[in-house]
Amino acid sequence: MNGLAVIDYGVGNIQSVINACSRLGAEPKRVTSGPELIESSFEAIILPGVGAIGEAIKRIREAKLDEALTETVVHQGTKFLGICVGMQIIAENCEEFGYHKGLGWIHGNTKPIDVKESNLPLPHVGWNNIEPEGLGWMPQVLEKKHFYFCHSCSLECDQGLIRGTSDYGKKIVVAIQKENIYGIQCHPEKSSDAGELFLKEFLKA
Repeated sequence: MNGLAVIDYGVGNIQSVINACSRLGAEPKRVTSGPELIESSFEAIILPGVGAIGEAIKRIREAKLDEALTETVVHQGTKFLGICVGMQIIAENCEEFGYHKGLGWIHGNTKPIDVKESNLPLPHVGWNNIEPEGLGWMPQVLEKKHFYFCHSCSLECDQGLIRGTSDYGKKIVVAIQKENIYGIQCHPEKSSDAGELFLKEFLKA
């Protein structure tokens, strides 16, 4: 695929995502600012992310990527994939070490995973299954495969957006879709064959 933007705001496995997409025949371009995103024409955008949500949102706004992403994805309909924190911040609100306003593309909140009853450790690090939900290519690709996770928060959103869940002491949302907007909580770039298949299907969707 030509015209793939991988957003680099100083947080996330940027090079790992670029390498994974390159192996699939894509030609990803690292984009570091809002003006650069607006001035170029892309068929798809990937927003990776790891670490604290507040810092991620702060850096995105400093690089003027928030308005540029909203214009290209929401208003122009460019295909988008948010990975981990890149999925979490498209919600209206994000609660981790305080309250943060998200991009607001979907109705929902991102909150720390409740592990009080299960006593499971946070962050959730390691391999886990995904239980597919809903229609489309995502549930089919996610079914009966192991993916790599590293996160402390999870997205809470409308049921109609959910394409996959995982069990970590409770059911948590790990895959969503709203029209041209896709989100995945795990790291496909670190999930071996399953992750490669996921990225391949996204690129050709």
